[in-house]
Amino acid sequence: MSTPEFIRRIRAHAGHQLLLLPGVTAIVLDDLGRVLLGRRADTGNWSVIGGICEPGEQPAETAVREVYEETAVRCVPERVVLVQQLSPMVYPNGDECQFTDITFRCRATGGEARVNDAESLEVAWFAVDALPPLEPFAVDRIHRALSDEPTAWFAVPEVDFEDA
Repeated sequence: MSTPEFIRRIRAHAGHQLLLLPGVTAIVLDDLGRVLLGRRADTGNWSVIGGICEPGEQPAETAVREVYEETAVRCVPERVVLVQQLSPMVYPNGDECQFTDITFRCRATGGEARVNDAESLEVAWFAVDALPPLEPFAVDRIHRALSDEPTAWFAVPEVDFEDA
């Protein structure tokens, strides 16, 4: 994932300190129930499609934009699958980030799946029972998107505001 310009401007002032960033994951399904995946240029691994929200952009818009930018596939978000604060991470250059991920189940509406930017080496549709090796993050989101379970989020610990 290339670093958006607005984050480069923030980093110019904030340095490598931890930034909380809004991100989305798009689990895109076609009419055959296949999942759209991209093989990332930075790691060489297959993964679900995702990215960082731009200032003023709604998360669902980010999902649609990222899917098109990376795969040339047009899609429509159908529902929110998961909202999760991910663990902090440190990039090789020392930048610290923590993403709030909103995962959408999306339906493909057009376009021909292909590499559409420098972030992917390959793009392809996969049957759910024939997925390539994926990180647990991706597998979890695919399975949640395929279920009819309500949107998932993680329990909030009880806080006694009088003692806080």
